[in-house]
Amino acid sequence: MKNTSFIVSNKWLFEHLNDTDIVLMDCRFSLANSQQGKQEYQTSHIPGSYYLDLNQDLSSSVQQHGGRHPLPNPTQFADKLSAMGVNFGQTLVIAYDDSRLAFASRLWWLLRYLGHEQVAVLNGGFSGWFASNYPVTDIVPSQRNGKFTPQLQTQMIVDRESVINRKDSPQTALVDSRESDRYQGITEPIDKIAGHIPGALNYPWKDVTDERGCLLPEQQQRDRWSELEPNREIMVYCGSGVTACVNLLSLELAGIHTGKLYPGSWSDWISYEL
Repeated sequence: MKNTSFIVSNKWLFEHLNDTDIVLMDCRFSLANSQQGKQEYQTSHIPGSYYLDLNQDLSSSVQQHGGRHPLPNPTQFADKLSAMGVNFGQTLVIAYDDSRLAFASRLWWLLRYLGHEQVAVLNGGFSGWFASNYPVTDIVPSQRNGKFTPQLQTQMIVDRESVINRKDSPQTALVDSRESDRYQGITEPIDKIAGHIPGALNYPWKDVTDERGCLLPEQQQRDRWSELEPNREIMVYCGSGVTACVNLLSLELAGIHTGKLYPGSWSDWISYEL
């Protein structure tokens, strides 16, 4: 698949690995074992990569409402990015994980939400890089001096009240990104209540990639959303606002720019019913 503004290939990254205006972010994480991603990073990562943890870096602390992975504090997150050499509006950030872009897409979306468009995901993730015999290391890069001043794009998110007020409008589509069994309420491995928000359509996030974690071609991304009119507002959620970002990436690749994230997602929605 060709490179787009939001995707880079292993070959492209290898050829630009030493570019000074690129910063790599390792976003590997496991919901089942919160230490696993960092341990994998410390053992082996793409040279020059910094590590960002879903719980510690890409989210803020859990409250009564707001879901299991609330958005990080913009100022604190900006400070972390600055210390990794990211200059706002200039540095190309490349995110990767090993979970079919689940966590890399979270960073991709977050940076754009903070106003930084220079961000891409590594197609195929770390496993694809490693399988292609490209270099890896256990050396952790030192801090760098960047300057990241966020400019929040608040139009990219919707809250619970917005979902309630607009979800049934003909101009709006509500998309549930979880697996079909969770959407249908057949199984619920994480949250205390099973089911979905009334009126939501199910577009499972794993359908964006193949089993190797590679994005499906752009035409297939377009076909996937063909039943939704491109000018409709598309409010996207999942369990906690993480894997929904994979669908938001898919929408962008399909040329649909009306996708918005409900950050609290299902875990926030049900918090008002418990």
